[in-house]
Amino acid sequence: MEFFRSDGLDLAYEVAGEGRPIMLVHGFASTHRVNWIDTGWVQTLNKAGFMVVMADGRGHGQSAAPHDHESYALDRMAGDVVRLMDHLAIPQADLMGYSMGGMVSLMAASLTPERFSHVIGAGIGETLLRGERHADAIVAALQAPDLRSVANNGARVYRVFADMNRQDRVAMAFCIEKILEPFPLASLAAIDVPVLIATGDKDVNAGDPHVLAARIPGAKVAVIPGRDHMKAVGDKVYKAAALDFLAE
Repeated sequence: MEFFRSDGLDLAYEVAGEGRPIMLVHGFASTHRVNWIDTGWVQTLNKAGFMVVMADGRGHGQSAAPHDHESYALDRMAGDVVRLMDHLAIPQADLMGYSMGGMVSLMAASLTPERFSHVIGAGIGETLLRGERHADAIVAALQAPDLRSVANNGARVYRVFADMNRQDRVAMAFCIEKILEPFPLASLAAIDVPVLIATGDKDVNAGDPHVLAARIPGAKVAVIPGRDHMKAVGDKVYKAAALDFLAE
């Protein structure tokens, strides 16, 4: 892993392959390796002629993990993506994010559209528009002394995933509370880049992708059949839809 400086933080990143650059942004409590390498995405994109650039987002993996809410504002994480591009002298790239990474990708597209040629937001849907109603339960699960203390089954999944990836749970609690605030609708309407929303049809976390896409001018939708939030990320239908979209 190499490191770059962004917004006062040292963030870890990796570059794989050569060719057309694509920035990948992982999901909450994940890492670049879990989200993109272990799922076969890097191999798929390298074979298709892409240079893959991926970081451990702030608070995650080997990157710095601040213990405050505002450090995890979506606009600040979107700035990390652009600063990594600047660090690597990449003037423009494609961009794809999953779950939290999809939120960050849409924010980056709204703030700096000139830096991105295509944007894919995956594992997101209508829930993004209203915020997560169970954020308090997730925060409580992350702050619980042990897993046995977590009664909420939905929140337990977040705790298990964070522990499995050896995350800083204090940072995770700050992060999840901030990113699950409702996404600013004006930012979606301002996006002037080709966008694909790709979501599993059993993804109750994300909700209906069509409702979200309707808020983004010209956005397309790819539904991943039979997949929930955790299983869609490495799915072959998702990969095919993404590659077709990137070829447009």
